[in-house]
Amino acid sequence: MKGSKKPVALLLVNLGTPEELSTASVRRFLREFLSDPRVVEIPRLIWWLILNCFVLTFRPKKVVETYRQVWWPEGSPLRVITERQSAALQRTLQNRFGEGRVSVRYAMTYGDPGISESLEELYQSGHRRIVVLPLYPQYSGSTTGAIYDQIAQFMQAQRALPGLSIINSYFQEESYISALQQSIENYWQKEGKPDHLLFSYHGIPVSYVEKGDPYQGHCECTTAAVLDGLEIGGVSTHMSYQSLFGKAEWLKPYTSELLKQLATQGAGRVDVICPGFAADCIETLEEIAIENAEIFQEAGGKELRLIPCLNDSDFHIEALADIAERHLRAISPDN
Repeated sequence: MKGSKKPVALLLVNLGTPEELSTASVRRFLREFLSDPRVVEIPRLIWWLILNCFVLTFRPKKVVETYRQVWWPEGSPLRVITERQSAALQRTLQNRFGEGRVSVRYAMTYGDPGISESLEELYQSGHRRIVVLPLYPQYSGSTTGAIYDQIAQFMQAQRALPGLSIINSYFQEESYISALQQSIENYWQKEGKPDHLLFSYHGIPVSYVEKGDPYQGHCECTTAAVLDGLEIGGVSTHMSYQSLFGKAEWLKPYTSELLKQLATQGAGRVDVICPGFAADCIETLEEIAIENAEIFQEAGGKELRLIPCLNDSDFHIEALADIAERHLRAISPDN
């Protein structure tokens, strides 16, 4: 490739995670996360009182113990996997673009490294064209929308700005759907098929959808696309939403309630896949594999198995590379 070609950058962004297993670290993370009006849309003064007088007073100690059940020797699973994804994408895109043409970094919406500091670091290191890839296949204002907000804040504070492109969603991208199908098929080849396959997505309040959030439709499209090319045989399929917070009505059916229902109806084995999570984290490793597995078994079910997230599997990295490459070449045609 010609030496005149300018380096471009890909910035992966995930939600974030506490830095360590301590109440103070969890409290810092929850404060930043739950203070975002994109995440919680309760009037600010009312929510400030609830957050500071109740949530941050009592919840961190419980959350630490939840994290402890899934914490890896290297640290938080979400951080470790995101680091691996970044390194694997660096190698893959380097093979596609050539040595020194693409730099891959990662950032967290909440916690370190932050989005603004990562964008600043890339700009200062000479990258004038940057593609941001939120690791949320299905768009929601409470996740991807929050990333747009932080990028806007970064842009408002800078005089000189890089060319920026944000990948809004990839819920129906062929390579992503194929990766999910391959993940399920590989798991079934190794472990055998279940009686039921459940697609569990992170939930959001119904009110968000009523205000125009497209998240529910994106989830439904992903599920339909995966099933369209999957050999399921006699496996029954379902879709639900998990990770409820607060007293508002969230998207239904709730994962825990659906699992209870399946158990009482005589379901033996249920496999759960979480297509909305690009990396295994507390919501998959603890909420599904431990908490909901216990709920299912206590209701009479035999076995609940978590199909791992796509993580840093070869087919996931290739899928992300395919998605990113198109945007990288569009933002910097000389590559």
